[in-house]
Amino acid sequence: MRRFIITRLVYAVLVALATSIFVFALAHKSGDPRTVLLTEYATKEQWDAWGRRWGLDKPLVVQYGLWLGRALTGDLGDSIRELRPVRKVIQERIPATLQLAAGAFTFSLVVGIPLGVLSAVKRGTVWDYAGRTFALFGQALPPFWLGIMLILLFAVRIDWLPTSGRGGVNHYILPSITLGWLTAAGILRIIRSAMLEVLASEYVKLARAKGVSTRGVVWKHAFRNAMLAPLTFGGLILAAFVTGAVVTETVFAWPGLGRLAVQSVTNNDFSTMTGVVLLFTVVYLAINTAVDVLYAYIDPRIRY
Repeated sequence: MRRFIITRLVYAVLVALATSIFVFALAHKSGDPRTVLLTEYATKEQWDAWGRRWGLDKPLVVQYGLWLGRALTGDLGDSIRELRPVRKVIQERIPATLQLAAGAFTFSLVVGIPLGVLSAVKRGTVWDYAGRTFALFGQALPPFWLGIMLILLFAVRIDWLPTSGRGGVNHYILPSITLGWLTAAGILRIIRSAMLEVLASEYVKLARAKGVSTRGVVWKHAFRNAMLAPLTFGGLILAAFVTGAVVTETVFAWPGLGRLAVQSVTNNDFSTMTGVVLLFTVVYLAINTAVDVLYAYIDPRIRY
């Protein structure tokens, strides 16, 4: 088991290193940030001074080595756009992204689990077809289109909810639904498949033969045993919410990490861009590694 954990940790470190190299190179190849920050009237002395300040006068390999050495100590450099440490800029945006991820995760569980159970128990009925239709549309609708349609309907036409921004509880409803819609559909399909498999098992048939009520069979016997796959999938869902909120935060002008990533790309702020992507990578790898280790504890065959 120890060897398995060490191997997974080594893979995670290698993936994080490869991602940092790839993103750092692309960020610097996208253009010189001085063209955005300095006007056309800037002198050559100003241009060279800004280059020395941000290390742009050095070869790309040297720039990456210096950046990596600072990043290992927690120093992600300074934001070219805001002229302050990237770490502080990211720290200010983390709460907004975590709150949105929590709202989307709650929506996914509240909608996906009951509909999945209902679809499996009522297999072949109108409830089953309704649940499968929801899953189909949930995985087919692009998040940006869904967000725009929700804004058009509930914010513009009906005027029930705000269009954008982060404020009270009402501000969380539309972005949480937009971000959690796809995942709710995925949970529904996983729960339905797992429930159908368990409901067809021998011990469930035995429980029915002993006279156990339908409610007891569904919730005590079937549901408990069908939750293993959704629970392990839940960690990856949460990671996807944290790292994949770029589109949703942009549509709803949500001041989180996703919108920060888009703004850094627009402003050619490679320091912030690299720091955000590195954080996304570390979060996803950490949760993915934890899920792998959890699988190994549950099923020893996975260790080999």
